[in-house]
Amino acid sequence: MESIRSIYKIGKGPSSSHTMGPRKAAEIFLSRNPGASSFEVTLYGALAATGKGHLTDVAILDTLQPVAPTVILWQPETVLPFHTNGMKFRALGSNGAETASWTVYSVGGGDLLEEGQSREAGMSIYDMTRIKDIQKWCEETGRSYWEYVDQCEGSEIWDYLAEVWKVMKEAVERGLEAEGVLPGGLGVRRKAVSYYVHASGYNSSLKSRGLVYAYALAVSEENAAGGRIVTAPTCGSCGIVPAVLYHLHTSKDFSEKRILRALATAGLFGNVVKQNASVSGAEVGCQGEVGVACAMAAAAASQLFGGTPAQIEYSAEMGLEHHLGLTCDPVCGLVQIPCIERNAYAAARALDANLYAAISDGRHSVDFDRIVEVMKQTGHDIPSLYKETAQGGLAVIK
Repeated sequence: MESIRSIYKIGKGPSSSHTMGPRKAAEIFLSRNPGASSFEVTLYGALAATGKGHLTDVAILDTLQPVAPTVILWQPETVLPFHTNGMKFRALGSNGAETASWTVYSVGGGDLLEEGQSREAGMSIYDMTRIKDIQKWCEETGRSYWEYVDQCEGSEIWDYLAEVWKVMKEAVERGLEAEGVLPGGLGVRRKAVSYYVHASGYNSSLKSRGLVYAYALAVSEENAAGGRIVTAPTCGSCGIVPAVLYHLHTSKDFSEKRILRALATAGLFGNVVKQNASVSGAEVGCQGEVGVACAMAAAAASQLFGGTPAQIEYSAEMGLEHHLGLTCDPVCGLVQIPCIERNAYAAARALDANLYAAISDGRHSVDFDRIVEVMKQTGHDIPSLYKETAQGGLAVIK
């Protein structure tokens, strides 16, 4: 299992699989073919179906067009067998003849794979890839999940997580200040500042819940506007972990060091899902994005409140279990409806999962790893029109 850095990527939205991945692919292809006279890029499947709404073409053209003329071809009806988010880059010479080509897939979270590659092809630094094994190690050694991350990643991971936390906080704070209508044509107005102002006037639990909504909306709206955010584990679900951690940091005065440990714990749970299933909405639906983010945030909250390894695992399990079957059908292919509200609800659910687990002894019937297996199978069974293709569900509302 690779570094949790792959879960926490810093970049610009609105989509990790449809914006960050294609931009990265274009940069790689350009570095290999700097002398091309022109480029041609063909987008397939879900990548083509919702690419315009996710600014896929903008990400690619911003990279290639300054160097040479670039044409983008859209083939949403053609799904390559390896993954639905396929793209083919072609470099052309002055006579129009192909000089190089590359087919690559954006598989979620900003990651790229070539046909036949597996996630194990990257550098593996974790020996254990299932939570039940890591939990057993924690209970036998008296250590916590974040200490396993520290053992496997080394001390340099804390500097990286400090930068991740900095970018998350900045996204919350920018989003709380921003107003106006989000780009894309749906006329969706930013709501974070309104929720923040209204929540601040409430008392006790209503205020707490309202502020969590506001923080999640702030980051999700920044993402929808193409702002700088952190995937956690994706752009479409990037508001959930920051909302929970920002709220607990500001309301409960948890130290930066404890927040970073919570980020490490959350990243570990997200990484296990990414290794054993998927965090790609185009592959398994929104359960792999918002569901996984909710699990990560729940684990982080439980870590902060002193949960046992069993309680932390239970929190994460509930966060994912109760999002099983969640479809990915954004209206007009934009990461706005229902994505933005969904982040706010999931952030609140994460805190509920933590509270529920904290009252328990941590024992329950279905463990986290089993839920990950079920999520993967459920994602396989969900029809493609509900997996980021903008062909079904909310996506076809006129």
